[in-house]
Amino acid sequence: MSVKQILKLKTNYKSQIAGFIALVSFVSVLACPSSVFALGFALPDQDAFATARGNAFVATADDPAAVYYNPAGISQLDGMNASLGAYGIVYGSTYRGPAGEISTKTQWEGLPQFFSTISLPYNFTFGMGTYSPYGLRMEWPDNSILAAAGQTGELDYITLNPVISYQIIPSLSIAAGPTLNYSEAEFKLNPGFIDSLRGRDWDTGYNAGVLWHPWDQHSFGVTYRSATDMNYQGHATLPPGPNYAPVSANFHFPQTLAFGYSFRPTTNWNFEVDADWTDWTHLQTVNISPLPEGFSYNYHPSWMYDIGATRYLGKGWKVSGGFMYSENSVPNNTFNPLVPDSDRYIFSVGVGKKYKQFTWDVAYQLAWGPSRGVNGDSTYPVANGNYDFLSHALTINVGYHF
Repeated sequence: MSVKQILKLKTNYKSQIAGFIALVSFVSVLACPSSVFALGFALPDQDAFATARGNAFVATADDPAAVYYNPAGISQLDGMNASLGAYGIVYGSTYRGPAGEISTKTQWEGLPQFFSTISLPYNFTFGMGTYSPYGLRMEWPDNSILAAAGQTGELDYITLNPVISYQIIPSLSIAAGPTLNYSEAEFKLNPGFIDSLRGRDWDTGYNAGVLWHPWDQHSFGVTYRSATDMNYQGHATLPPGPNYAPVSANFHFPQTLAFGYSFRPTTNWNFEVDADWTDWTHLQTVNISPLPEGFSYNYHPSWMYDIGATRYLGKGWKVSGGFMYSENSVPNNTFNPLVPDSDRYIFSVGVGKKYKQFTWDVAYQLAWGPSRGVNGDSTYPVANGNYDFLSHALTINVGYHF
């Protein structure tokens, strides 16, 4: 290759990267997630195709959302790719106990996601994602007995995640990247204690992944996300009031580890099973400084199991189905109605189509939390009773290959 050709190649790559960064910056400003309640604080649904497969995507990871699901997967993508999506959900929880039957205010929330990738020389691929891996919004009626344990809770968590992937050999890729995380929290509590709490903070972390495709029919994936600590700085409204007091509270978000295995018996089928571990061990008591009070969580680690299948129909069409089982992370003795976590059974179906450069996917998801009995809540005794959860979600993604 001549010097002139090399300089031209470098100029083309600089032009592509400049356009890529401009696109990422623009969409990242637009994609400011609002909070959603699902699976405690965790939000695993970041892509319509993956959601349709029950989020069994760690060992497949063949679209730009691999930045989240397994960043090593972006090595499978050539050229420049972008994906913009939205996850909309309607959900609610119902309490049945000594106080009768009480339902949360029905919530509708929307969550945008944006992912992009660009292939680079020497088997490197760069990716960027903007998404929300955690979130919460729950509201009980003002006059209900459960409001004494907390009436409204909202948690927003936004991540900007650049990653770099390297294809060591055609069958093996590795990847890693930093996560830049910003979070805001607001809670309306028992008026006899603290009227409300507000705070915000940011922290850095990282994610990493490995994708191994030793044979045409089999692939394996592993992905890791580090823990983050948000030392929320803000204020509390204290009775009798309004009296405003500066406060801080440290909240620990968990590290996660996911394993996936994909089996492709033919080019028309893709089956996958995943196991996701979330380490809530360090979320114990959250002290509100300098106030003498705090919140007890005492969460324990939990697993989520994903099963998914995709049938490729020809002419770019595909249909998918999936199932997820998520274990409860919240013990009975510190159960708070603002986070009425329980074992969840989640079913999903979806359809998509790929054109020469354009793709779209849409999926429907039903999440059911069977009745959970809470009897020994010593932290919030008013919360003792039975809780049911139900949600309906619709998610859509559009992608473009440049």
